Order: sequence, then structure tokens, then C-alpha cells
Amino acid sequence: VQLQASGGGLVQPGGSLRLSCAASRGTSNGYDMGWFRKAPGKERVLVARIAWSGSQTYYLDSVKGRFTISRDNAKDTLYLQMNTLKPEDTALYYCAAGRGVFYGGVYAYWGQGTLVTVSS
Repeated sequence: VQLQASGGGLVQPGGSLRLSCAASRGTSNGYDMGWFRKAPGKERVLVARIAWSGSQTYYLDSVKGRFTISRDNAKDTLYLQMNTLKPEDTALYYCAAGRGVFYGGVYAYWGQGTLVTVSS
């Protein structure tokens, strides 16, 4: 499984960005996926995750109502729509894939990260 994240950039507070994660063909078959972020001086945290079928999602409390995770299995692509961005959302964002992550499974595959900077 190969993952390629894109869509990061510089945005003003209150702005929006959409991250994409292109996965190698067939990744959608049974792989749950997630977005993580790592800010300078902080640990990496799970921002959102989605089941392979799209039937389950999870969000970090601080992004609920602002971020939306989705996937298009026909295109093997994961998305993260980020609205009302805040400076504290600044981080390197990674996509990841794994099996059964909603039930304790691990993320076995990781993308390279895309940088999101929220600043005026």
C-alpha cells in the first residue's frame, strides 16, 4: 500500500483547505484510513478516521464541526475537508491506512505528510 498526501498550504485563520490522500489501487478494499497531524514540539495525534466502508467516523474533539473526513473508494482517495481553520491547526498532516483500526488494529501504512500553516 502506498499513500500520497497533498493539498496542504498557507491559509489565513478562518479559511479552508481540502487535503487528499491518493492510495495505491485496491487500498479501499478493507482498509480503514485516517488523518494524523504533528505540530512542532508536540506528539502526533489522530485527527479523524473513517472505516473502509465509510460507515464509521471518528474526530478529535477540537476539530469536530470544522473538519470532515470522507473517501471515494472508486478512486482510492481519502479526503479531509478543513473549514474555519485556526492557528492551532498548523501541523504536518499525514494519512494512514490499516485494518480494523476501530477495534484496536494498527495503521500499517503511512503517507509522507503535507504541511498546513494557518497564519495571518
